[in-house]
Amino acid sequence: MYRWFQGILRPPYKGGLGWVFFLLLISVCACDDYDSWTVSPKAQLTMSQDTIAFDTLITDRGSATKTLIMHNRNDKGLRISRVELALGAESPFHVNVDGQYLTNGAGEDFEVRRKDSIYVRVEVKLPAQDSDDIREWQDELLFTLESGTTQKVILTASGMDVVVLRGEIITADRTLDSPRPYVIYDSLVVAPGATLTLPQGATLMFHDGVSLLVHGSLQANGTLERPVVLRGDRTDRMFPYLPYDNTPNRWGGIHFFADSHDNQLTQCDIHSGDYGILCDSTAVTGEDTPPLLLMTDCVVHNIGGPGLVLTHCRTQVVGTQISNTLGRCVDIEGGAHTFVHCTIAQFYPLSAQRGDALYLANMEDDNLYRHIYWAHFINCVITGYADDVVMGNISENDQNPCDYLFANSLLRTVVSDDLERFRNICYDLPDSLDVCGKDHFRLFDTYNFLYDFEPDSLSAIRSLADPEYAKLFPIDRRGVSRLADSAPDAGAYEGASPP
Repeated sequence: MYRWFQGILRPPYKGGLGWVFFLLLISVCACDDYDSWTVSPKAQLTMSQDTIAFDTLITDRGSATKTLIMHNRNDKGLRISRVELALGAESPFHVNVDGQYLTNGAGEDFEVRRKDSIYVRVEVKLPAQDSDDIREWQDELLFTLESGTTQKVILTASGMDVVVLRGEIITADRTLDSPRPYVIYDSLVVAPGATLTLPQGATLMFHDGVSLLVHGSLQANGTLERPVVLRGDRTDRMFPYLPYDNTPNRWGGIHFFADSHDNQLTQCDIHSGDYGILCDSTAVTGEDTPPLLLMTDCVVHNIGGPGLVLTHCRTQVVGTQISNTLGRCVDIEGGAHTFVHCTIAQFYPLSAQRGDALYLANMEDDNLYRHIYWAHFINCVITGYADDVVMGNISENDQNPCDYLFANSLLRTVVSDDLERFRNICYDLPDSLDVCGKDHFRLFDTYNFLYDFEPDSLSAIRSLADPEYAKLFPIDRRGVSRLADSAPDAGAYEGASPP
């Protein structure tokens, strides 16, 4: 480059005059449209989106940050004279433009050079309204260019008031009957001798790592139209397409301790915890032992640990879906348990090291440690990704019999020749069925974490169930009759159309 200029500056350009010409030439070459600006009304900014919408938020709590990118695709720079919120200082939205927060909802003098862009960050904190209803908020973010042209982006959010419980210990019978959701911090404890009742429509939203710890009794009485919901308190999104509520490990889980008793869960939606339900060891002597837990028409789904752990207690689980857990979906170690019309589906999407769909044991290593009085699975679906998702560690003899039974069920496991314990079984294996694994079900969207375990019309789950047990539980968890066609379906869901 220097030699090229040196050739240009040969005599008659000598001495200082030559260098003056050289510097002028460099200056002219350096001046281009990068430092030029336009006030043409036709020159505008291109926004990455015309609306920034927040999901339903908890009032009096700040939101996550959303980002707006303002592109200048013009050949000259644009100056923004003023950026302001239409509601001004009264706006619940908080905006940062190119590193500068808008004071009292307004700011001035921003520049976007040609072919460049700047970032706008938006947050919101909605005020409490002392209302049972969800309130919608809307504002406009206005950009006034040097040309006088005004561009805008719509800001929207909705907020719900909640009841906050911090370190709450239930020492006497209590019903959480507020129509507003409860947000739980520092765990919710039901003391021995106390009963916590959750009526239909109750929603408990637990903070990160927070659990429901039950030493007394829990009565959760949801309905089809108004289930009881236990979930995490994140209402925003991990990615634009993925709500945090669709991901695991948002809160702790439900733990029933050894001194707990008479727990009933009906139409409960329990999802996105570190674990689902843990049941500690209790005294079990057989049929005279009252159940520690009765579950009917519930869902335990999308769990970052085990789904349902039953340690030497008595339980009855009917019409329930237990699915997609990092640990075992159902882990039974001793006790007395009956499962009827349940779907146990191990399709956890985030790790190949997922646990079994069902684990059944009365042994720990080589030591007998939990007596299994009975473990019956009737009209059930037990399947998953692995070739064998039904595992166990069972030892029995005359002094230690083990009464386990699978009947009229779909099982993804090796074929058994024990026809007394495996009765009318459809084995969910590729070499025996045209439709197997995840293809049994209506919806499998692993991108958005959306699943529907209703059987597809071609699935072998259809018409597999024992009608006599279906008569005992004639309505599935979605309110569909199991007796409407010629034969009921196995699992928690009756197919909507005839097979």
